[in-house]
Amino acid sequence: MSTERTVKVLIVDDHQVVREGLRAVLTSGRSNVQVVGDAPDGAEGVRLATELRPDVVLMDLQMPRMDGVEATRQIRALSAPPPVLVLTTFADEPRIRDAIQAGAIGYLLKDVAKEELVRAVLAAASGMPTLDPVAQQVLLKQLAQPAKSPFEPLTPRERDVLRLIARGASNKEIAAELFLSVGTVKSYVSAILPKLGVQDRTQAALFATKHGLQ
Repeated sequence: MSTERTVKVLIVDDHQVVREGLRAVLTSGRSNVQVVGDAPDGAEGVRLATELRPDVVLMDLQMPRMDGVEATRQIRALSAPPPVLVLTTFADEPRIRDAIQAGAIGYLLKDVAKEELVRAVLAAASGMPTLDPVAQQVLLKQLAQPAKSPFEPLTPRERDVLRLIARGASNKEIAAELFLSVGTVKSYVSAILPKLGVQDRTQAALFATKHGLQ
């Protein structure tokens, strides 16, 4: 009797025919891969990943309700999370970057050969990444570029205002410190929040502290 470990796979893709095809590819003629479930969108994928505890999640990117990037992020935030292997038709740089940053262990395109897909699934179950050559090029390009400051969208004066917000200064105190009117400070604060992607000055202060604004 074989003692080879069985790898449990959850398939997340919004097309039923794709899910059925992947199930057939992964299980045909082999006993070491078991498809334990499939989901038509990212939200259901997160739910099933929590419930079924698969060894690998095979994840599409563009889906209704919740896309694959957000689903990957939520699955990777679970206790003892399974690795997520992206399988998609998209090879553009932003999607690759977002998927890897969300925690995907690998990134493959849907024209991948059947045996290569199976090898990638088994590799992911062992914690080994598999990247399409296009994804490799994107990641190498990222590594070759200097890291961007999270404060790059801000003007020098907006950084000055944010620095004082992080110290707990009020608009009136900021105005006095920088020789501005209170109205001008309010305008700067209104400009800073969307640039940082935060909702209020408390979040802005936490963002500045977290990223070490000097």
